[in-house]
Amino acid sequence: MGDDDSYIYDEASGEWISAAAAAAAPADSDRIEVRDSVGNVLADGDQVTLIKDLTVKGAGQTLKRGTLIKSIRLTGDAQEVDCKYDGIKGLVLRAEFVRKR
Repeated sequence: MGDDDSYIYDEASGEWISAAAAAAAPADSDRIEVRDSVGNVLADGDQVTLIKDLTVKGAGQTLKRGTLIKSIRLTGDAQEVDCKYDGIKGLVLRAEFVRKR
C-alpha cells in the first residue's frame, strides 16, 4: 500500500476521495468571499474599523464609530466576521458595518 491508496473524506461532496485527487483539487473553489462596507475583500487576521455606532446586545455596551477591531476571523458566512474586543465575548459583526484598515 502506497500513499496513492489513502482516502480522505470530502465534506463538501460527502464522499471519500483519494488523497491524490484532493491535492489536485483547488482548495478555495468553494470559499466564500467576505467584503467590507466599501467592497474590500476581508481575510482572517485583518484589522477593521467600525463605520457606525453599534449597540452590543447582551453586553450593555456601545461600540463607537472608528473603533479598531484587531485580528478578525471569517465565519463561513458572507455577511459576518468573528472578532474579539475587550469585555465582550463571542462578538460577531456584520461585514456591512466595518471597513478594512
